Amino acid sequence: MPHQPVTPAKRNFARAMRREPTEAESRLWHELRGRRLDRIKFRRQVPIGRFIADFVCAEAQLIVEIDGSQHAESRRDLERDAELKARGFRVLRFWNDDVLKELDAVCDTIIAYRPVYSQDSQSGRKLIQGWKWRPSL
Repeated sequence: MPHQPVTPAKRNFARAMRREPTEAESRLWHELRGRRLDRIKFRRQVPIGRFIADFVCAEAQLIVEIDGSQHAESRRDLERDAELKARGFRVLRFWNDDVLKELDAVCDTIIAYRPVYSQDSQSGRKLIQGWKWRPSL
């Protein structure tokens, strides 16, 4: 993900959101941080364009959003998803309740969209595809 200039106000807002996550964001972050989930690197509350994404895997160009009921049938979310997709991201959305009650299923879905690698003799591994749907077995 190329570096993009971020206004100080947006950066401060993202920091504030990192300091005060929702319960669902906190639980999912516990699974994602430090490459705990299938060695996939995620960052949280990342400014991208006009928006702040909940969780981003830049390598796979994957954004994971955790939504409460205020997002039900939200036109703003549709516009947001369209802009993020135009920037090359795939957006996965989960309801707060799904994260809180079915965390394993949420993690399995995220893993299905992980980056795909092949072995490279010099560096150890090489990205061959940014993301790939891998159906659950």
